[in-house]
Amino acid sequence: MGNAKRTFEFTKMHGISNDYVYVDCFKQSLDGVDLPALSREVSDRHRGIGSDGLILIAPPSPGVKADVRMEMYNADGSRGEMCGNGIRCVAKYAVDYGLLRSGAGGATSAAVVASLLVETDRGVLGVTAFRGSDGRVERVRVDMGAPILRPRDIPVELPGERCVRHPLEVGGRRFALTCVSMGNPHVVLFVDDLAGIDLPRLGPLFERHPLFPKRVNVHFAQVHSRSEATMRTWERGSGITMACGTGACAVLVAGVLEDKLARDATLHLPGGDLRIEWPEGENGRASVFKTGPAVEVFSGVWRGAA
Repeated sequence: MGNAKRTFEFTKMHGISNDYVYVDCFKQSLDGVDLPALSREVSDRHRGIGSDGLILIAPPSPGVKADVRMEMYNADGSRGEMCGNGIRCVAKYAVDYGLLRSGAGGATSAAVVASLLVETDRGVLGVTAFRGSDGRVERVRVDMGAPILRPRDIPVELPGERCVRHPLEVGGRRFALTCVSMGNPHVVLFVDDLAGIDLPRLGPLFERHPLFPKRVNVHFAQVHSRSEATMRTWERGSGITMACGTGACAVLVAGVLEDKLARDATLHLPGGDLRIEWPEGENGRASVFKTGPAVEVFSGVWRGAA
C-alpha cells in the first residue's frame, strides 16, 4: 500500500491561525511512511486537509526525560526544528487526551491544568497549560530556551558574535537585519511602514539568500511602542503564514538587541497576539517565554489524497 493511501486518525489544531495536522503516534504508527511526502499531501489546501505542515505527537526518545515528543514537517515536506505555535497545540493535545504518564503534569494552581516537558529538535522544553471555562486547555506558556545569537550557530554566513543591524540590499532595497535562532533560523527587519512591504516578493529572496545556508524564516516588524509591535512572516518551507511563534520570540529578542522593545511585549500577528518575555540574563542566556492560545478545530481519518 503506497504512502498516499495510508489510513490514520488526525486532529487539526491551530495557534493564532498557524495551523497543523497532528497525528497521535501513541496509539498509531507511521513507521515506513514517507513523512515529507505525507506532509506535502495533507498540507495541500485544495486536495488535502489544508495546513502549514504536519506534526507528530509521539512518545519521547529512549533515555530522554520528557512527557511527549514533537516531530514537525513544513508544508513543503522539509523538516522543521521547532514551531512555537505548534508546541502549544502539542501540549493541549497531550493534556486533553490523557497522554501524560501517571504522576506527571501535576497542576500547581486552580487555573493550571498541567506542567509538562516536550522533546523537540531544539531540546526538551518546559510547558505550562492553563484551563478554559470548559476545563480543557485554552492557553499555554512555553519556556522557549535561550536565543542563539552567534551567527555561525544560527546559521548565517557572517563573522563575529552577533548579527545586529547588518546592512543588506535585497530586491533593490536596503535593509538592516538582525539574526536570531530559537532552535530554527530567523531574520528580523524593522520597518517604518509594514503595509508597504511586498512580502510575497521579498520573503523568498531572503529565505534563500546565500547568507543563510539552511534558509531562514523572515519577519518584517513595525514597532508601535516599547511594549507593542506588529509583524508579518514569510516562513521557511511554508511561505506567508498567519503566525510564527518562534518568529515572535525572535522579533522580541531583536527588538531588545536594537533597543526598540522592552523585555516584555505584545506581538501582533495576522492570526492573533502573543505575549513574549525575555528576562534579564548574563550575555543573553536567559530563556524566552511565549504565551498564547491553542485551539482544536476538528478530527478525522486520512485515507490518502485523491
